[in-house]
Amino acid sequence: MKPAIAITMGDPAGVGPEIVMRALGSRKVRRVCAPLVVGDERLLYYLAQRLGLPPPCRTDIISLSNLDPRGIRPAAPGKEGGRAMIAYVEHAVAMAADGRVAAIVTAPINKETAARYGFKFPGHTEFIAHLTGTSDFRMMLGGRDLKVVLATIHEPIKKVPGLLTVEKVFKTIKITHDSFKRYFTAKRPRIAVCGLNPHAGEGGLFGKEEKTVIGPAIKKARSMRIDAQGPLPPDTTFFQAVREKKFDCVVCMYHDQGLIPLKLLHFEDGVNVTLGLPIIRTSPDHGTAYDIAWKGVASPLSLIAAIETAAEMARKRGRVF
Repeated sequence: MKPAIAITMGDPAGVGPEIVMRALGSRKVRRVCAPLVVGDERLLYYLAQRLGLPPPCRTDIISLSNLDPRGIRPAAPGKEGGRAMIAYVEHAVAMAADGRVAAIVTAPINKETAARYGFKFPGHTEFIAHLTGTSDFRMMLGGRDLKVVLATIHEPIKKVPGLLTVEKVFKTIKITHDSFKRYFTAKRPRIAVCGLNPHAGEGGLFGKEEKTVIGPAIKKARSMRIDAQGPLPPDTTFFQAVREKKFDCVVCMYHDQGLIPLKLLHFEDGVNVTLGLPIIRTSPDHGTAYDIAWKGVASPLSLIAAIETAAEMARKRGRVF
């Protein structure tokens, strides 16, 4: 049987409703899962008519809100829209937690707007971790050719060295190893661990973090029979991972170290996966795209890839029903 997957509609005033409807009409999506949209039926039907899209099947929608589409302007969800986008996530997480669906896929929300109406988290990921009682989680972004996991995420560059500890880097490697064994590969995952500094510190000439933090974390991981290699020079690691297929995943020390090569290869079909949660959660690797919201030009490729990834993870985990 196909896994049931809850797909949140996201920000009503963003591209979420459009890409969700386009994904529902995709043969790829229908082939791999039974999709169930958590959102607003009235808004979806209004937009389908406005954009000339096939209307979604009512049996594919759990309608949690009853927004007046004519009262919402693109890029301006307002009070009701702000509250609704939070409610969609809460409901989808509850469905996954109690086994009604095998996974959730979240369309983009606007954190600034949501914060005005009670959202107290930096983003989706932290909110879902809170709802599931998870303290250790990591962000993975990936596509067919490259997958990266971040030790730190949205932090100023000058703060990164102070945030890296042996335990933080080790936990990143361990969560990556456990998640890849469970969801992405049956063999022993091959994990590349980047250094922080150019040339992985060049023996201490360009920095000490490789010797004092990253190296000891890798040593600890290898003592647990985890195939973690490094610290490796970042300027060659991605070539080895992508072109030479030497690694299944690259652990990166900060945001742009991993996301620049990832988006170079997978700008349109990149997927965000939260590792370490008790539920499966993926999302497209883009935001609400207010500049093109409700214009009928939004691409669903990243959302479709996120749904396909969630379905594959569910099958690997054995949550198919």
